[in-house]
Amino acid sequence: MNTAFSSWQFWAILSAVFAALTAIFAKVGVSGINPDFATLVRTVVILAVLSGIVAATGQWQPPASIGGRTWMFLILSGLATGASWLCYFRALKLGDAARVAPLDKLSVVLVAVFAAAFLGERLTFANWLGIVLIAGGAVLVAYRA
Repeated sequence: MNTAFSSWQFWAILSAVFAALTAIFAKVGVSGINPDFATLVRTVVILAVLSGIVAATGQWQPPASIGGRTWMFLILSGLATGASWLCYFRALKLGDAARVAPLDKLSVVLVAVFAAAFLGERLTFANWLGIVLIAGGAVLVAYRA
């Protein structure tokens, strides 16, 4: 049975909603503390919540059941995530959330370019036009005239 909960679009939109809330909550939360410490607090919260979800739903896997290539790319992903979060919180500490978040979302543009270049994914002309518009919109929102 195909429901909204099994749709990638549903989860992607929900991700966008939570990402928007993340920016607002983080901007307020980082105002009185060091941005690196704020990132640590955020990471501990995420670790606790995800540990609870994995335990409660019985999704734990023995680490030995995971292949070396998978470990390598998950570790690289974790390092990239951590670097992204550190940079994002520092940017929020220094700038307006309404201007930081659009530049952060240039990751959408970079994902399209990297996916085409490294994963062999094909995008149509309309897809690339959308990517160009996202880039242009991010720049217009982020910078003052």
